[in-house]
Amino acid sequence: MSAFQLLNGLTYAALLFVVASGFTLIFGLLRIVNLAHGALYLLGGYIGFAVATRTGSFALGGLGAMTAIAAVGFVLDQGLLRFVRGNELRQVLLTLGFAFVLNDMALVIWGGDSFTVPIPQMLKGGMRVFGVYYPTYRLFVLVTGIVVFAGLWLLLNHTRLGALIRAGVDDAEMVEASGVNIRRVFLVTFLLGSALAGLGGLMGGAFLSLYPSADAEILVFSLAIVIIGGRGSLVGVGVGSLLVGLLNTLGQVMFPELAYFVIFGPMALLLAFRPLGLFGRAATS
Repeated sequence: MSAFQLLNGLTYAALLFVVASGFTLIFGLLRIVNLAHGALYLLGGYIGFAVATRTGSFALGGLGAMTAIAAVGFVLDQGLLRFVRGNELRQVLLTLGFAFVLNDMALVIWGGDSFTVPIPQMLKGGMRVFGVYYPTYRLFVLVTGIVVFAGLWLLLNHTRLGALIRAGVDDAEMVEASGVNIRRVFLVTFLLGSALAGLGGLMGGAFLSLYPSADAEILVFSLAIVIIGGRGSLVGVGVGSLLVGLLNTLGQVMFPELAYFVIFGPMALLLAFRPLGLFGRAATS
């Protein structure tokens, strides 16, 4: 039973990482407080569900969710957030209102019922891992989380785009002066973060299901992960996802009445001694 719960924690942590990695690209690196990230997750799940149901293809559902949510992210960034750059309070109010709009639109289109994204036949059933019989799809989520981590790490540390993102975060004016359109670089980063939210919505919709309040739950966990790991740190998001995923599973099994305290209690204690998180660093002025 302990091995089964450990796998539950790891697979849930992988899902949280996919969503929170997109959140840390926007919040941690771009310094944009995007409280609509949870709504993007839920909308991506609904769109992925609709595409996968109509086409019978889980892969097309994922592609449709990522593309659609990247398009919504483009509208949010270029149509709204461009007018409140540098003002975090206005960003909070704007993105929170945008999230309410997206949630109401989803409620009108899909109603208040729960939906489960259909998974392909090859991912149904289970396999034996650590001596227990475990669902194949959740193992697929774990592998996907690892692949996303490796891809983002390579992107940020071993590509020109990653170097421009990091340089732009530290000194955008200097990068702009060297002839690089830093706004375009930041836009690509924002779209990537939004697309990851859409991918997370599709993946989560297959075993957590999709329902109207799922966006708030995933947003709270994403915030906790970024705060614990450190703003702007990909490794921090990975470690934070593992901690939150395992603590959430442990709390629900052993202390169901204190499930949230098991996560946010240690987070408050950590921040008392490390205000920037485990791997965070102070922003340069």
